[in-house]
Amino acid sequence: MRKLTLSFCAIYTLALLVALGDSMKATGLPHGLNSNSSRIINIMSFGAAGNGITDDSQALLSAWRAACAVPKATLVIPSEFRFLVSPVTLQGPCNSRLVLWIDGTILAALNMKTNIKPNIFQWLNFKWLTGFTIRGSGTVNGQWSQFQNLSLINEFQNSTIPPAALRPTVVRFYKSYNILVRDIRIVDSPQCHLKFDSSRWIRVKNVTISSPQDTPNTDGIHLQNTRDVEIRKSNIGCGDDCVSIQTGCSNIHIKNINCNPGHGISIGGLGRGNSLACVSNVLVESVNVQNALYGVRIKTWQGGIGTVKNITFTNIKVSNVKTPIMIDQFYCDQSSCHNKTDAVSISGITYRGITGTYSYQPIRFACSDSVPCTGLNLLNVRLLPVNWWQYKRNAFCWKSYGEAWGAVEPLSARCLERSNNRLIKILTKPHNYTC
Repeated sequence: MRKLTLSFCAIYTLALLVALGDSMKATGLPHGLNSNSSRIINIMSFGAAGNGITDDSQALLSAWRAACAVPKATLVIPSEFRFLVSPVTLQGPCNSRLVLWIDGTILAALNMKTNIKPNIFQWLNFKWLTGFTIRGSGTVNGQWSQFQNLSLINEFQNSTIPPAALRPTVVRFYKSYNILVRDIRIVDSPQCHLKFDSSRWIRVKNVTISSPQDTPNTDGIHLQNTRDVEIRKSNIGCGDDCVSIQTGCSNIHIKNINCNPGHGISIGGLGRGNSLACVSNVLVESVNVQNALYGVRIKTWQGGIGTVKNITFTNIKVSNVKTPIMIDQFYCDQSSCHNKTDAVSISGITYRGITGTYSYQPIRFACSDSVPCTGLNLLNVRLLPVNWWQYKRNAFCWKSYGEAWGAVEPLSARCLERSNNRLIKILTKPHNYTC
């Protein structure tokens, strides 16, 4: 009889599938899955307590490694359980079409003292993944409302640990490709809620992101060095930008987003520390912004270099927004900043169908003396004060070149200077750089 030999990997996979065959009996299958649709791996089968008190980090890591090794696996975080998790890195490469299905609640561990390490800037850190999906009806909770009261913050203030490490991002992807995040809730983050860094082919759909208006730097979705992104049909409310687009981003499509509260949809701040910044090909459409500081904004630091170009904001409805349209090439989040002549170039920006109410100023274009804004286009923009009796503050334009088309209100929004290419070429300081 011929002997049958199996590799260690095959034996491990076979044993794993046998051991996990009944893993869903205790908690049932998530809605939308059946026992034949995927390889189902349940975190409860790896010793998770799910009581919101016991640290389930090791169970999550063990379940992740098992799911990562199986083709077309679904790692389930079951409903009606609360899983307390310390900072973890869930990394690939993994087998194809891995799904993390969150129906329960994942809670950020509050006892940072035993877990804190240098460079811990995120809680759930996903790295080097391809063809990966997060979905479900559950919640990822950063617990910032409780975390901010910990005396631990003061204890580490004078340590060598960077301050940002004490306020980590809840969900972060790094160098990952073909990623889908949909349906889940991400709430109460100490810093950014959902961040994509150095990634490509990203889709975010039907997510809910929520944190109080007074929580600092709690961006909803943060993009950096990331291309080919689609964000759709989501509700975002936070203490900073609902969507933040940073350097190295291109081919970004944002549609059907509700932003309330927050700082609107922002590109930047770019060029900090005299750095090179490049953003291009951004389309933001059918967005509602309410009770926010800004509607759609581009912000750059003095001294930076690079380009922001081919940006379109269309069909944006604002309500009780301090400044609905903003370009600020003098951005500074400190008490004061030094004046510098270099600036990130801003060109080819279209605002079409921006309507609603403002509480301070309808439009503010504050552009650089040495690198003016060019190719600005306002089409059918109608912005009124939030109260009918309120003083109608004029739009502001400085070194901003372009044209206003169609119905534009207030009339002061026609403050754009007509483009004079020869004059702009004389005014603009040349740079030797490539985006």
